[in-house]
Amino acid sequence: MQSYDAIVIGAGVIGSSVACHLARQGCTNVLVLERMQIGTGTTSQSSGILRTHYSVIENVRLAQASWQVFNDFAAYLGDEEASAGMVKCGYLIAAPDGPRLSPLRASLEAQQAQGIEVRLLDAKEAQSLLPIARFDDAALIGYEPEAGFADAYLVATGFARAARRLGVRILEGVGVERLLLDGGKVAGVETSRGTFLAGTVISTQNIWATEIERWTGIASPVVPERHAVLALEAASPYTFQMPVYKDLGSPGMLYCRSYGGRQMLVSEGTVGETLSSPDNEQGDISMNYMVEVGAQVAERFPTYADAGIASSWTGVYDVTPDWNPVLGCLPEVPGLVVGYGFSGHGFKLAPAVGRVLAQAALGIETEIDIAPYSLERFRNGALLTGKYGLGAVS
Repeated sequence: MQSYDAIVIGAGVIGSSVACHLARQGCTNVLVLERMQIGTGTTSQSSGILRTHYSVIENVRLAQASWQVFNDFAAYLGDEEASAGMVKCGYLIAAPDGPRLSPLRASLEAQQAQGIEVRLLDAKEAQSLLPIARFDDAALIGYEPEAGFADAYLVATGFARAARRLGVRILEGVGVERLLLDGGKVAGVETSRGTFLAGTVISTQNIWATEIERWTGIASPVVPERHAVLALEAASPYTFQMPVYKDLGSPGMLYCRSYGGRQMLVSEGTVGETLSSPDNEQGDISMNYMVEVGAQVAERFPTYADAGIASSWTGVYDVTPDWNPVLGCLPEVPGLVVGYGFSGHGFKLAPAVGRVLAQAALGIETEIDIAPYSLERFRNGALLTGKYGLGAVS
């Protein structure tokens, strides 16, 4: 049996970030266990949008700290070959008169109070940035120029490579079967490859986080939820220079971005299909869904009324009751640290989350307060529900 100072379960973008930040803090005797391969789970299904816009201020702080890493990823890792695949095209978000107008205004003001560059645009200015869209119904338009999208798989593998360079061991194709306890404290894990010992275990298991409940008896309020993504192609290209767009006026709160420099990647930012058990395989996308989303796209992007579907796929979110993650130590089990329930925005927060979870695991005061993300909030009612309603724009 091999002993480590810490074991990380999961090598998606969150787990790889945790491992890298443990090593950067000097904790290099670390083992990462991944049931598949680095970054090939839900990380590889991410739409990759990067923004600091949230209606939950705690998320704004994590996103802002993460953006500083994404913005100069190679320098941060000390690896000139590392790339986040960044496309800095900006982020537009708009709302018509109605229930989402006041939340949008408050969220934009909160971003500005955090020192984030956010501009208010009129319809003409917005259309100059995204000429394929119409904004005649917009009562408020926010623009975050320092935003865009990146490649979640590249980020995960970049963090993993940096962690390995600092001495971290990563094993792929290893399933964790049981958490080992000694006197109620973490002692290690039992896996498909044998037993590994450590007094600290950090679980970043995503949709498989319910295993924590099986191992410890502590409720893990997370369910897997499948979402569909479409890539549409029309005569008018959605170029890399055009900003990501969040449409709070559409029924599905659509989000859109350039895909391949010509196509539109689009999906709904609302509740998806709840699965009975964790399942990361590709699901079916019904024709009804495609027609429904296509109609919403055509309403906002008139030249996409006859767009064709170039490709499609599904991704699975690890969703909590308030659509925000559980972060930090579980006091009932000393030595156990968790990061799960990101509900569709884990990639945006991954650098800062990895850093604060590493700090929590090492007993260091976290540079961003993660107390609001504690599991206890589901017991005391202090939920972090976003002001736009349930969905991935929390």
